[in-house]
Amino acid sequence: MRARMTRTAGTAHSLDRANGTRYRNVFAAVASIGMVLGVFMLPGCASQTTTTGPGAAQAAEPSLEPFVQTLEGTTATFEMVPVPAGTVQVRNPDDPSQMMTVEVGPFWVATTETVWDTYDIWVHSLDQPFDDGSNGSNGFDSGEMIEGEDADAISRPSKPYLPPDRGFGYVRYPAISLTFHAADAYCAWLTEKTGKPYRLPTEAEWQYAIAAGAAGPYAWGDDPAQADAYAWYHANSPIKTEEVAQKEPNAWGLFDGHGNVGEWVVGMNGKPIVCGGSYKDDVDGLTLDARVSQTYEWNESDPQIPKSQWWLADCSFVGFRVICIPDDDDQEAGADSLD
Repeated sequence: MRARMTRTAGTAHSLDRANGTRYRNVFAAVASIGMVLGVFMLPGCASQTTTTGPGAAQAAEPSLEPFVQTLEGTTATFEMVPVPAGTVQVRNPDDPSQMMTVEVGPFWVATTETVWDTYDIWVHSLDQPFDDGSNGSNGFDSGEMIEGEDADAISRPSKPYLPPDRGFGYVRYPAISLTFHAADAYCAWLTEKTGKPYRLPTEAEWQYAIAAGAAGPYAWGDDPAQADAYAWYHANSPIKTEEVAQKEPNAWGLFDGHGNVGEWVVGMNGKPIVCGGSYKDDVDGLTLDARVSQTYEWNESDPQIPKSQWWLADCSFVGFRVICIPDDDDQEAGADSLD
């Protein structure tokens, strides 16, 4: 079965993000329709590595086709590839000695982490027309939209007071220093703009997609020595992020699932967590079950009171990747194309 976890912009922004209510409700709804298939005890629990692969993750044949998403009014695009339905084992957040078997998919997932090229379109309203004063008016300040335009139905971030890329790079570099709220709001904007239901992945969806059927703690298997071929991490890029899609992809065509930047997801308890490790981590911090939660230190130097809901002043190692949920027509079209 396919777990339906689509949401509308109105619903997304009517719930209390600060205490995670919306995300707990999402997880509870999914669990209630059978997405969580079972919970079982691990025989001993010394290892923190989740085996995700044959026997632990099982996938059906793909029923969707890849597509390139273009953002109207711009030249920006990004690639989405299909992830077939299947099951994956993830740790029970309430008892790490237990594993939960979770049903996911099908869905599309971005081949790369969200880059500044697309994120800045939302932040700076680059998809919107501006009055340059040629019609006799005095024009508008940068960032202000012409009266009547409706593409800003989703609120956009405040402008950062420091370059958010930290000098690492912009073109084809992952967007960083952003909160879970910002990543989720970007997905809501993307949904409004494209008419397709985009959102952040759940923890189970993320792990399933990045593993791509592999057995072992990494998408490439269980040999840490292969990390250089697939990931940017402390041993090969210790001080900054790198341009996306420069390393080898996983079996389903996804780049940088391990390292470069950690990725925001909705945890199994409905709370935001970051998966995959980053350029700051050693190879043992890049595993499929590597998880970190936001701490005060991520935004400690932000002078605002309260702290920004959009930017993390001290966090250069977190970004995100989007997924898109198909409707029944998408799946039927995909099935027809396979005949």
